[in-house]
Amino acid sequence: MKIRYISLRYSALFVLLVCFGSLSAQREDKSFDNFQVAWQLITNFYVDSVNKEELSRIAIEAILNKLDPHSILIPAEEVAAMNEPLDGNFEGIGIEFAIVEDTLTVLSAVSGGPSEKAGIAAGDRIVAVDGKSIAAIGLKNSEVQKLLRGKKGSEVVLSVYRKGQPGMRNVSVIRDKIPINSVEAAYMAGEETGYIKINRFAANTHKEFCDAVKKLKSEGMDNLILDLRGNGGGYLKAALDIVDEFLGNNRLILYTEGKSVSKKNYYSTRNGLWQKGNLILLLDEGSASASEIVAGAIQDWDRGIVVGRRSYGKGLVQRPFTLPDGSEIRLTIANYYTPSGRSIQKPYSNGIKEYRSEINERYSSGELLTKDSIHVNDAAYYETLVMKRAVYGGGGIVPDVFVPIDTTKYSEYYNKLLSSGAIRQYAVQYWDSNRYKLEASYPDFKAFRDKFEVDQAMIDELEREAAIMGIGADPEGLEISGELIRAMLKAQIARNIWGLNAYYEIINPTMSVYNKALDLMGVRNLFSAIDKY
Repeated sequence: MKIRYISLRYSALFVLLVCFGSLSAQREDKSFDNFQVAWQLITNFYVDSVNKEELSRIAIEAILNKLDPHSILIPAEEVAAMNEPLDGNFEGIGIEFAIVEDTLTVLSAVSGGPSEKAGIAAGDRIVAVDGKSIAAIGLKNSEVQKLLRGKKGSEVVLSVYRKGQPGMRNVSVIRDKIPINSVEAAYMAGEETGYIKINRFAANTHKEFCDAVKKLKSEGMDNLILDLRGNGGGYLKAALDIVDEFLGNNRLILYTEGKSVSKKNYYSTRNGLWQKGNLILLLDEGSASASEIVAGAIQDWDRGIVVGRRSYGKGLVQRPFTLPDGSEIRLTIANYYTPSGRSIQKPYSNGIKEYRSEINERYSSGELLTKDSIHVNDAAYYETLVMKRAVYGGGGIVPDVFVPIDTTKYSEYYNKLLSSGAIRQYAVQYWDSNRYKLEASYPDFKAFRDKFEVDQAMIDELEREAAIMGIGADPEGLEISGELIRAMLKAQIARNIWGLNAYYEIINPTMSVYNKALDLMGVRNLFSAIDKY
């Protein structure tokens, strides 16, 4: 029976190979047939059993790695998590948290979310979930998400400790949809100048942006600073909708084109909310894709000026394709082009590794310090569509006004404090220990912003906390970065109480690019100031 089984198996495979061979003879391209035959040979004749799912994943990833840096395979179990920030919501209890001294600590509760409604606030310690202790067990962020997220309408009971109150209390929280805001901040930066920070282009970005513009206009905004620094992109539609608020009707925003995808033009469709007021966009090397689409359209139509540093240079269009097992291929199908015809995409012909390290090359070449060191692949310049100014393609958006990275206040010590989370952790501890005093002394954010000062005693405590985390004392680093450390600590405390809007309102004035934008808003004609600055 065994011999007969093997014989039948060989016969079946022989028929299969003959079929493949017959098909191959009818095709000019035999490469896919080779792949199919190789797969059958491995799965039928290899000496040991093989994990077909793993082999399939490795093969697909290897193929995609030969295409371009942005064609990727996303495993089925990761698809939902990767889409959450762009979909604009997830289901859970609605807190921002950190693990402080091996204890789950609430940094903030989402406004109007389930936790806030249940009375949970910044500084609260969650020591048990549904009766199971989670304190001092080496908890990880991924484990917290599994514990606290869940279907809308489901209940979770949290055991909560709050400093200054006796004992533990059990709090029942009903999970709900939790918004993930893409507009992180919107406030008046001066009497006539508003500031809006967008961190990604998601499904709800356009509505959030419009709400922010209307709010600031009601507060007297005549000028707008739109901050896209560090914004890595997102949905194309969200970017188009934002540009629509700046341009008049029927103006080309961008076009896409690829080998298998015909050219498609995208035009503005309405009279927007901010067609006439002064507009400055802030960019840096972390601004990519959708951010570059917005900046390119604004620059090409001379609607506003771009301030900062050259953007990342991602001008490839990805389309998601779902595979049978639920995994997803995001395949590059076309290129983006700005209204003047510029390609945003930087070169990747030398391989993905060199492509990924290109930002580091900007550091070493001096590009982040001097405008003259900016190098783009496309030597030919283009012209803007109204004022006929020279603009460049072939690798991101080159700013109209260059602002170098500010290195004078940065030190290795500051970077360690920031990257380790020491400043954020101490800010939570300070707020937790002094919340009633702070609430009494500073009834609103304006009072805190104008009067609160980080004193030497707080710096000493921060140094001690940092030492516990393995960050040794550095008097020279502290002297160099002292002003920035104080500002960051104050901003983090404000964030714990009033949210991200307060954080940016305190930290932004320490940033040279932000201050440059405010200076430019004082010039009567923004475009006349480009050469001057």
